[in-house]
Amino acid sequence: MDNRVYLGPRLRRLRRDLGLKQVEMASDLDISPSYVALMERNQRPVTAEILLRLAKAYKIDFSEFTADSGQDLVAQLRLAARDAIFTDIDLNAVDIADIAHSFPGFAEALLRLYTAYKEEQFALADRRQHTTNDGRPFEGDSIAAVRSFLAARKNFFPILDTLSEKLAGRVSQGGGLPAFLQNEHGFKVRRLPTEVMSGSLRRLDWHRKELLLNEALDHSSQNFQMAQQLAYLEFENEIASTVAEGNFESQNSERLAHRAIAAYCAGAILMPYAAFAKAVEARRYDIDSLARFFGTSFEQTAHRLTTLQKPGHERVPFFFIKVDVAGNVSKRLNSGAFPFARHGGGCPLWTVHQVFTSPRRVVTQWMELPDGQRFFSIARTVHSGGGSHGLPSVDRAIAIVCEARYADRLVYASEHPQTHKPTPIGIACQLCQRTECTSRAEPPIGRQVLPDNYRRTEAPFGFSDA
Repeated sequence: MDNRVYLGPRLRRLRRDLGLKQVEMASDLDISPSYVALMERNQRPVTAEILLRLAKAYKIDFSEFTADSGQDLVAQLRLAARDAIFTDIDLNAVDIADIAHSFPGFAEALLRLYTAYKEEQFALADRRQHTTNDGRPFEGDSIAAVRSFLAARKNFFPILDTLSEKLAGRVSQGGGLPAFLQNEHGFKVRRLPTEVMSGSLRRLDWHRKELLLNEALDHSSQNFQMAQQLAYLEFENEIASTVAEGNFESQNSERLAHRAIAAYCAGAILMPYAAFAKAVEARRYDIDSLARFFGTSFEQTAHRLTTLQKPGHERVPFFFIKVDVAGNVSKRLNSGAFPFARHGGGCPLWTVHQVFTSPRRVVTQWMELPDGQRFFSIARTVHSGGGSHGLPSVDRAIAIVCEARYADRLVYASEHPQTHKPTPIGIACQLCQRTECTSRAEPPIGRQVLPDNYRRTEAPFGFSDA
């Protein structure tokens, strides 16, 4: 009895993969259709003789066919079961394993439904996020389109990175950016007062063959503007070709993507891949140290960290976000598989929204999502504008985030080891099922809000357990 092998679900899957009916498989194996049906329902064992007939009839390796192939399915089911929507259901590990092994078809169907549910959650949040106050959709969300374009490529463009690295070598040999622009392109770099620049940070004067820069810019910003202009001059065809891959529906999206790709090239010129990738490991991702070494700003350096995904030379994949004091997201970049990339940034428990009270100070945080995924965050405010008395300026907060498993490679994690429980955060209130959260601003999609006629919970909303 102990040597009997029951492989009903796998036999059924094999038959369906081969496009056969039970009658046809029975004929191939020289058994009755009813016996095939009994084996598929695990009411009869699959004998050694049947396995030999299967191997002969369908040219399969029955050692692989009988092997325990359900571990991936078990892992996927366990991950799905950790979703907060299932917290009130007793789904223990043994039951999950039994379902995966005994009913793999049902398990896969459940995973498909769960995946569809998650995608619909995101889609609902998309529709809510990108509608006007009266519920009408925006006439095309150009920024969202560009973010999707960058996210699909994990914010890495290998051809442009290679070209920029080669150009950086030429610039270095040519005496720096101002000299290279003058000698190779005939443009003299001039710095002019803000009032003369009339609201411009950079302007290319083709008639006088001058690149004009606002003198209110700090040194790193001036270098970045020169590098970006150089990218337009050197790589216009390559940038346009890259943007064309996005198949954007609006001219606004194309122009925003064009600007984003040129900025990508500028960062790659100022921080060439090989040199930067070597430096980040040597300095353990110390952003201030890297910024001083390459003459770049904190934000430019953090931005560049999201692009280090060259095959064979990958570094820690980071998520990057930039927000203002009101919580508006002005930049969101991703080089890893982070759920933040689509809607992340709205959780008030994340320190990126709290660093405005401690300007220019790096604040680290261990975070945990409702499904148990853990991340390490580095947040700090950055300053832009100003430069002289009376000029407007603005402070924003940026954060870069990596998965917890990479954190030991960062200098910041050694100062803030994971010795206590991480902060429980959500991607967005609409998608977070932590019903007890007192910082919640909106009820999660799909939850019924309870009336408070007789009971008022500590959390802003009370929810039915059903």
